[in-house]
Amino acid sequence: MAADQGIQIAEDGVAEVSMTHARANLTALLRDVRYGKRSGAFTERGERSAYVVPPEFYEQAMSDRRRSLAFEAALRDCNMDTQPHAFLKLMFEKLEEMD
Repeated sequence: MAADQGIQIAEDGVAEVSMTHARANLTALLRDVRYGKRSGAFTERGERSAYVVPPEFYEQAMSDRRRSLAFEAALRDCNMDTQPHAFLKLMFEKLEEMD
């Protein structure tokens, strides 16, 4: 993205704005993220340095992360002989422990 431009849509659909122009474009970027349901990114020297995501994206990512951590914890606490239903039960117990 050229340094003299405002918000640009990258090939992957992310709305990008340079840090140089972030203040002037912040409201537009946030509205694009919120209402356009697309992620936004701040860039420095053409590299993405921070992302802005819609609330639904963040909430889903946090939920996925929580399930992933519960899966990993259950995997550590079981052995190769554990039946699938017993593993799932253990995983749900780990999820409940996280609450």
